[in-house]
Amino acid sequence: MTSYLNIENIERSKDGVEYHPLRPFLPENAKVLFLGSFPPQRKRWCMDFYYPNFINDHWRIEGQIFFGDKNHFVDVLNKRFKIDEIVAFCKEKGLAFFDTSTAIRRLQDNASDKFLEVVESTDIPALLQQLPHLRAIVTTGEKATETICASLGISNIPKVNTSVEVSNGLILYRLPSSSRAYPLSFDKKVEAYRQFFNSDIT
Repeated sequence: MTSYLNIENIERSKDGVEYHPLRPFLPENAKVLFLGSFPPQRKRWCMDFYYPNFINDHWRIEGQIFFGDKNHFVDVLNKRFKIDEIVAFCKEKGLAFFDTSTAIRRLQDNASDKFLEVVESTDIPALLQQLPHLRAIVTTGEKATETICASLGISNIPKVNTSVEVSNGLILYRLPSSSRAYPLSFDKKVEAYRQFFNSDIT
């Protein structure tokens, strides 16, 4: 089974500070970089990859868009996502993944962005240097959007389903969160993501 765990970071998390437990997933051909805020607690994971919480709908949204089946990447019986199929799909489509924070504190025992304290932001420019074909950075939450805008000196923070230019044709596009806590129906989230994937960007 594929794993992208960063064991060194997991081992050094202490004193309430969590260091990012996953290595950046950066396919050489990546045109789109998804940036969330930070992974949920390990107890909520069903795989060692991005969007690992089984009740997060990111992989159901992509399954519905690209295969007409929200359970395409879902092992329904075992309540897991099909990580090897997901990784192969992302490499084929040129989809990269990481987060806007490399170290955080959780102010409450949950995965809510509202209660995440950013201790260390991701070095976004260093990340972008590894993605020469990148055309869009996509954020899927308010904290991720605010963090990257602060990091890149962007004052015009995009609203959901809108974008701003970062530099030289590279755009920052904000999509609705795939968390079920975000108050938007699954079908409307699918349409928002479909609109992005059907654009000239990808």
